[in-house]
Amino acid sequence: MNLRATLACATAIAGLALSSPALADAITLDSSNIGDSFTVNYDGFADGNPIDGLTGTATFTLTGISGSSYMFDYSVSNTSSMGVDSRISSFAFDVDPSITGASSTGDFPFTVLDSNYPNGIGNVDVCFKGGSSNSCAGNSGGVTAGNTGSGSLSLDFAGGSPNAITLDDFFVRYQSITGAGNVTSASGSGTISSTGGSTGGTPVPEPGMLGLLGLGLAGLAFARGRARRKMVPAAA
Repeated sequence: MNLRATLACATAIAGLALSSPALADAITLDSSNIGDSFTVNYDGFADGNPIDGLTGTATFTLTGISGSSYMFDYSVSNTSSMGVDSRISSFAFDVDPSITGASSTGDFPFTVLDSNYPNGIGNVDVCFKGGSSNSCAGNSGGVTAGNTGSGSLSLDFAGGSPNAITLDDFFVRYQSITGAGNVTSASGSGTISSTGGSTGGTPVPEPGMLGLLGLGLAGLAFARGRARRKMVPAAA
């Protein structure tokens, strides 16, 4: 395989990987982070295809640790634009160690634990919804384009609060979409864009993208090595 073919193959692999829902960054928090905030930016996709203009943001602030709970304030903004209208009906993330319960107030007052998230995302540890239902889809309530919803949430753990927790795989659910062709509902994956306060927690790099970069570099090195060997004359 020549260099051009190898690069084409690497590009195809990268495109396949990027067409799947991307897992978000992770952040680790402990008692030293009380009062700190971090912000997550969400994209939008349906059936593995990105949707331009479908976006949102969320800011989470660790407000306290008490008994067996970590407590947060949240603020979720629907920033959809470019002629695309939508309603963010729920948001979700994973928690390590595992939680035994969760509660919330404000614009997303309903919670579901250990449930499937739409658009091929799969199981999430907890989701917070604008409307009551038995799933994370969140078919009512939430935040419409140009608006922000806020409230507080609590994550509960067995046997008392752990010394530290890690939050990752942040997602949102969009409903009532217009201006995106035939798409009326979609999901979005989030990446941590900023942290505030004294430390803002400890961000953890996204392993999927690092692995993809490594795969591309390895393929390029292999192709160059083969090209060099072909240029060396064979011994008489």
